[in-house]
Amino acid sequence: MDAFATRGLITTVDQLDALYDEPAWAARAKECDAIIAPYRAFIEAAPYVMMATAGPDGTDCSSRGGEPGFVRVLNEQTLHIPDYGGNNRIESLRNIVRDGRIALHFLIPGCGETLRVKGSAVVSAAPELIAGFAASGKAPKTVIVVTVAQAYYHCAKAVTRARLWDVTRQVHRETLPSVNAMLTAVQWHRCRSALTRAG
Repeated sequence: MDAFATRGLITTVDQLDALYDEPAWAARAKECDAIIAPYRAFIEAAPYVMMATAGPDGTDCSSRGGEPGFVRVLNEQTLHIPDYGGNNRIESLRNIVRDGRIALHFLIPGCGETLRVKGSAVVSAAPELIAGFAASGKAPKTVIVVTVAQAYYHCAKAVTRARLWDVTRQVHRETLPSVNAMLTAVQWHRCRSALTRAG
């Protein structure tokens, strides 16, 4: 840990609370234990969701994307998230099988507000459930079934500060390291670390 972090380390909730004001009324009032109609509208319009999980091997935050409505609202307490083909690391799925806690953050292009959902999840390979998500000849291998405990909208402050949807701020992909460059750097780092350990 760096010196700046250790010098000002917060070790109790009381210390933390002393630094911040009480949440405004709306910050508490917006929380619901169900997917009410306005929150359902957000989910059905979202083509992108970040999914956080935790398990014995650590935490994970991964993304899921698709056409708006790819995350389905079964009812006020239940969401279905298809797990279409990816890199097969399945860290999020492993965590869900072992722990079950989940947090979701839905983003809609052009919209400053986002939607946060917390609850528990299971992973299903039920054929009838998977078949219902088949699209363009492809079906997910599994479906994540989320039981909702909390849902609330997140104000636009972070998106506004980041100017996330401002097209004048879009980065040209070629200005960033390529996939091959990143992969090469990882392998070089591993080699260098192995040589250092070998002495």
